[in-house]
Amino acid sequence: MNDSQTSRGLRKSSRIFVAGHRGLVGSAVLRLLEAEGYNNLILRGREDVDLCDRSAVGRLFEETRPECVFLCAAKVGGILANESYPGEFIQQNLEIQTNVIHESWRAGVERLLFLGSSCIYPRDCPQPIKEEYLLTGPLEATNRAYAVAKIAGIEMCWAYNRQYGVRYLAVMPTNLYGPGDNFDLKTSHVLPALLRKFHEAKVAGSETVTVWGSGSPRREFLHSDDLAAAALFLVSLPKEHYNPLCASQTEPPLLNVGFGQDLSIRELAETLREVVGFKGSIEWDATKPDGTPRKLLDSSRLRSLGWQPRIELRRGLADFYAYFLERR
Repeated sequence: MNDSQTSRGLRKSSRIFVAGHRGLVGSAVLRLLEAEGYNNLILRGREDVDLCDRSAVGRLFEETRPECVFLCAAKVGGILANESYPGEFIQQNLEIQTNVIHESWRAGVERLLFLGSSCIYPRDCPQPIKEEYLLTGPLEATNRAYAVAKIAGIEMCWAYNRQYGVRYLAVMPTNLYGPGDNFDLKTSHVLPALLRKFHEAKVAGSETVTVWGSGSPRREFLHSDDLAAAALFLVSLPKEHYNPLCASQTEPPLLNVGFGQDLSIRELAETLREVVGFKGSIEWDATKPDGTPRKLLDSSRLRSLGWQPRIELRRGLADFYAYFLERR
């Protein structure tokens, strides 16, 4: 791709704002953009711009005039964090996405990619989960506040597309892991939490590790670098392929991004135990919640456009553990 390819979604010199560039998703997007030679990146940390402040976000967009926005910023966490701070989860996510989407429109942003989560779908969805299953049943109670905020973001993208003629796309990834992940046992998701638990148990010489739930729920995991590749792939599509994804009057501008295979939490725990090298046993605390029984995304719409994931789970987990060790 070069600057003369005006039919493409991005040029190397395009002004690109990565909102949340220090987080799990945003840092992966940033790494890929830099590796691919994009040289006009707009990056602001929390100390520079509070994305919950409409005026501050407005000033940022007036000053920088981005052409493309990756909306990766969000308040995220696992079951415990979602159950403990539902007010913060819905308030902060609604404010961040509302401000960034609205100010993108005001500034004339051509393409915006809103990153959500597979928890937007009903708790007891048919499997694998298709995009059209959105709003067809009750949500999982443990993360309903977060899910409702993300559903509102999808609806906002769709509403602005219909009313203002912009082309904003919502991308719903499956469970993610990778560099930049959160290892805090009180707020992290299941995979980094388990990895840390097994590592600390190995170092301490413990005989057992206790894991929440029954181990029976099934989850799909995607490396954050694969999600970044999907995100850049989408915003780089030629107009004739990108615009139809956002132009429907009857379906939201929504695409799933998944690996295509899932495994049980029990299988995940056993795999992580092997990767870390913990020799003890696993005990399951069935008094703790399992969450949604299964979440496997149907990513056939995205795959039909030509994207495929590259990072197999076992290799990804080994690299993830190496990253964790570097940070100790």
